[in-house]
Amino acid sequence: MDSGGWSRRRFVGALAGGAAVAALPSCGDAPGPATDPATAPEAGTSPSREARRPSGPRPLYLGTYTSVEGGGSGVGLATYDPGTGRITGEGTIGGVGDPSYLAIHPDRRTLYAVDERDDGAVTAVRLSDRKVLGSRSTGGVAPCHLSVHPGGRWLLSANYGSGSVAVHPIDASGALGERTGLVRHSAPPPGPGQAGPHAHQVVTSPDGGHVLAVDLGTDTVYTYRLDQTAGTLTEVARARTRPGAGPRHLTFHPGGRYAYLANEVDNTVAVCAYDKASGRVTVGEAQSTGTGSGPTYPAQILVTASGRYAYLANRGHNSLTRYAVEAEGARLRLLDTVPVGGDFPRQIAFSPEGTLLFAAHQKSSTVTVFHVDEASGELRRAGEPFPSPVAVCALPV
Repeated sequence: MDSGGWSRRRFVGALAGGAAVAALPSCGDAPGPATDPATAPEAGTSPSREARRPSGPRPLYLGTYTSVEGGGSGVGLATYDPGTGRITGEGTIGGVGDPSYLAIHPDRRTLYAVDERDDGAVTAVRLSDRKVLGSRSTGGVAPCHLSVHPGGRWLLSANYGSGSVAVHPIDASGALGERTGLVRHSAPPPGPGQAGPHAHQVVTSPDGGHVLAVDLGTDTVYTYRLDQTAGTLTEVARARTRPGAGPRHLTFHPGGRYAYLANEVDNTVAVCAYDKASGRVTVGEAQSTGTGSGPTYPAQILVTASGRYAYLANRGHNSLTRYAVEAEGARLRLLDTVPVGGDFPRQIAFSPEGTLLFAAHQKSSTVTVFHVDEASGELRRAGEPFPSPVAVCALPV
């Protein structure tokens, strides 16, 4: 998907037409964020081993496209019941253009969104009063992913359209400063069917020592060191997938020695070894998604906090593949696929306590929720899908 260019918004515009979604109440009716100081993950990451247990409604933030027919008007606001998984709409934060991916600061006071447009930007929102603190240019085209460095002082973002990674400082208020770093993936050359680099994700390794960027266009995972004084990135290693794999999303096992790579173009996953000292990633053999031979566009892979199970979202197949994680993270064993209950699951995320899994569906404009059985890894639907305009990201905190 998107192999000929970055025109992701034009693509979803065609998908969004005719989707029936419920209107959300105004932002003024939304409750303030919870005051629980526990750290919350960015969208889609594995929950912490010490994540809090469920207690009362929790905030849920929803990403969308604002420039397509049927899209949203900003960042969607909702709450969810951590026991039942039921979602309740609470409003919208306006003033944010095409917020297709979201992340939250470790202190839970500030939300960050990409502005996935030609003139790419990242935006900060103070959650106590829903005030937009401003936007900063990413120096690239169509940023599609962002994450907060664990220290809370730097925001990392991936520009899909121009194949680059940007760094912005975060001040004490949560607001963003001018960009301090920008690296473009100029080598190796694009893979089969690709016109250029397409940075799709940027994350920090569990040990905090390296920043990794996944590029679909060059079939490469880049490893950088972040200078935490200057806010610049220096490349230290790169790992190639097999040609034409189209790597999209990388998730680490809790043990930190292995990670799992979802390959969008060739419908596979791969176990990767990670060396903490050098930051080097070694990509293993491609493995089946269990979805057959047709295009299934794997989107995102998650690993439970226990490290025992992994789940892969398959957009074309409208399913979640379930894997058993074995050999202390070194091996994935395919168990089954489960219908995801929506159309085109663009992104999935665990609740902080790890008992729920959220799937945001781009085509059906819905979010489905599953109960996660910690012992067996089985998924059980939690009620009916929640309507949300062109749902491309769900961030439970």
